[in-house]
Amino acid sequence: MLALWQTNIFIFLFSFDWNDGLFDVTWSENNEHVLITCSGDGSLQIWDTAKTKGPLQVYKEHTLEAYSVDWSQTRGEQLVVSGSWDQTAKLWDPAVGKSLCTFKGHEGVIYSTIWSPHIPGCFASASGDQTLRIWDVKAPGVKLVIPAHQAEILSCDWCKYDENLLVTGAVDCSLKGWDLRNIRQPVFVLLGHTYAIRRVKFSPFHATLLASCSYDFTVRFWDFSKPNPLLETVEHHTEFTCGLDLSLHNRGQVVDCAWDELVKIYTPSCLAVPV
Repeated sequence: MLALWQTNIFIFLFSFDWNDGLFDVTWSENNEHVLITCSGDGSLQIWDTAKTKGPLQVYKEHTLEAYSVDWSQTRGEQLVVSGSWDQTAKLWDPAVGKSLCTFKGHEGVIYSTIWSPHIPGCFASASGDQTLRIWDVKAPGVKLVIPAHQAEILSCDWCKYDENLLVTGAVDCSLKGWDLRNIRQPVFVLLGHTYAIRRVKFSPFHATLLASCSYDFTVRFWDFSKPNPLLETVEHHTEFTCGLDLSLHNRGQVVDCAWDELVKIYTPSCLAVPV
């Protein structure tokens, strides 16, 4: 089930039901009512909040769980990328009834696919094969392969202020920063989590600040430019913390969710004052 809330006063609006688990969701970048989910049956579903009876379209091409979906943020293109446990990423135009292209090369489950906020047609994928890969939708093969960890990589994100900087989070409990111009060594390594890192997000307001959540039940906030980069640890869930994002509209506001069936919206003390 996908539930929508009006978060400023916490009013439940409505929900959409699907017949399998939903793993990810992304809003349209050109229509405030449209969103896409992906699910355990390998399908993607397009929903319209103004038409609550069912999905507008269902795309079923992945042969295993569709685990990640992201809508391009760059102007001039309306593209969606999905990543699956079938080891492929697929490119979609929501106006077309089938995928435009399938990207192959990963040798393990794809856990994360995310568009570059800077470079049109460029996206990153993170996989259980221990690599971070960079793709260009105009090119047939992978653009760059980074052996980022010696463990499964569950999450990645692009820096909002540097088109060459990405961060990865992995089962080895570490976060690593990667400069695409020189991938021989990470530009930073952040240690502190005690179990696998499930999600990592760069701040939309600070070039060197990021947040991560983990199966150790915590959310941690970091500034990789500081000698002591760990700014704060928040532990307010009783199960695996698996989802995380930083608000684009309310500076310092964070939302996270966990297996304890709770969604929490808050401002950590380290973001309550300018960093």
